[in-house]
Amino acid sequence: MAKKTTIKLTANFERNLEGIDAFLTEANVAFAYDDLLDTLTETLIPNLESFPALGRPFLNRPVCSVEVSNALARLTKQLQDGELREYLLDDYMVLYAQFGPVIYLLAIKHHRQLSFDFLSLWTKP
Repeated sequence: MAKKTTIKLTANFERNLEGIDAFLTEANVAFAYDDLLDTLTETLIPNLESFPALGRPFLNRPVCSVEVSNALARLTKQLQDGELREYLLDDYMVLYAQFGPVIYLLAIKHHRQLSFDFLSLWTKP
């Protein structure tokens, strides 16, 4: 019988959730944070428990520089027998690592948190 998959949240994942809460509150859509927590507990975690390899392999991205190549080599060495995957969940991207029957939720970001505020870059103080 296969071992049950265990999902663990990292400290960074919890900090990301706090950041998302602040981001959504600032955008006057604080209710969306409660929706996210519901989606995590009712969709993401059960899906990963049943299908741990559901996310796309993160390290299969094209390498476009020596720096990225070196970073990926270091990361691959650290992962050893683990796998790094990304899961798109509504407006969020979740990064997780799987080591056998244990999945560590590493990071989560709202897609709008991945953009730049270009207007503020050109505003003079």
